[in-house]
Amino acid sequence: MRFLGAAGTVTGSRYLVNTPAGSVLVDAGLFQGRKELRLRNWEPFPVPPASLAAVVLTHAHIDHTGALPLLARQGFRGPVHCTPATRDLASLLLPDSGKLQEEEARFANKRGYSKHAPNARPLYTEREAVGALRLLQPLAYGVRREILAGVAITFHRAGHILGSATVELELALGGGATRRVLFSGDLGRYGAPILPDPDPAPAADDLLVECTYGDRRHQGDPRAELRQAVRETVERGGALLVPAFAIGRTQEILFWLRDLEGSGEIPELPVYVDSPMAVDATPMHLAHREDHDDEMARLLAAGVEPLRPARLHFARAPEQSKAINRVEGPCIIVSASGMATGGRVLHHLGRRLPDERTTVLLVGYQAPGTRGWSLQNGAQTLRIHGEEVPVRARVVTLTGFSAHGDMDEVARWVATVPRPPARSFCVHGEPPALAAVRDRLAAQGWSAFVPRLGEEVELP
Repeated sequence: MRFLGAAGTVTGSRYLVNTPAGSVLVDAGLFQGRKELRLRNWEPFPVPPASLAAVVLTHAHIDHTGALPLLARQGFRGPVHCTPATRDLASLLLPDSGKLQEEEARFANKRGYSKHAPNARPLYTEREAVGALRLLQPLAYGVRREILAGVAITFHRAGHILGSATVELELALGGGATRRVLFSGDLGRYGAPILPDPDPAPAADDLLVECTYGDRRHQGDPRAELRQAVRETVERGGALLVPAFAIGRTQEILFWLRDLEGSGEIPELPVYVDSPMAVDATPMHLAHREDHDDEMARLLAAGVEPLRPARLHFARAPEQSKAINRVEGPCIIVSASGMATGGRVLHHLGRRLPDERTTVLLVGYQAPGTRGWSLQNGAQTLRIHGEEVPVRARVVTLTGFSAHGDMDEVARWVATVPRPPARSFCVHGEPPALAAVRDRLAAQGWSAFVPRLGEEVELP
């Protein structure tokens, strides 16, 4: 097994398992974030993509799936195994990723930023991303599938986003012996709405465990925090503007808004979801019953629409988006992107930030250097579409919203492993978080390691 990504960092998930029957790549993510990480996406893939027999996906996020169009363009033709919901979400995320790659290349050429490569090109195009979708082969949770001779997989619920899974990889060693490798994928929260808790872990000889928040605890009650923010918005008479990721975060906000309205804790305000991807992803969250927790299933069985506040409006067309700018009085606008790096939320920020009645609600991690990070850190102005926009709005950060389990929740999932694995590998985290999880595992007597990028280990 070779660690080709998410080793020493929190992005670019890629793990290569070489077997006598062929090579299997678990996750095919893009590197995101800092420039030195993004540049890795342009490096030749460590093995010829045509030599891969199969790819297995833990979930649809681009740092786990975004390299698929690259692999397909470079000769990979094998099956890509994933859950049904991951297939559906990838049909939104991958073409959008290709479209963004094309836009960035056009922008670089127009601005002359690519001095050393005056003809900047995209990593891949929207068309190539759409073509790669044909390789996806869905597999339900809990169903064992032999993907190569002597190589089988089983998906278990991870509770991170719709369709997210831990991957149990079973390798036949001969003589009836097997080796089981368990990939945690990204682990979700316990007790979060819509999705079920992560499934208990099966027994494994080798464990790869996510460490995104391995050294931190989430604080705050998202429901209570959202209730307070809405009430204060009503008192101020302005708009509650929420930059939010289109998949997962937007639907969770809609769930809590409807719940708070139903209990009479907040008034029924106009709610605008202004993101074509969120518009498409929301019905997917309703359709995939296999990914619902008990409360979501109970509400649907009772005829309740769990993701529909009373005065909900979806904006798909540009004209619908622009019309929201004319809305006065208390309202709620949920729009992508979650860190205000692009998308329609920029138009709403440009319109609403100068109004002191506006509240900007930050409900997710804001990476350094993003507009969301600037707002979070007290910026007096924000550069939007080439202009400096004054920030007179109130900016509030809610700490209870996260799709990743924190240090206690990861430990809770690890505690479900029936017996200590022979080896545990700490991945998908920054160095302090990786070291914290490794040290905790070692303290309980486990053999735990933080692998280096490119490191190879034997699976005896």
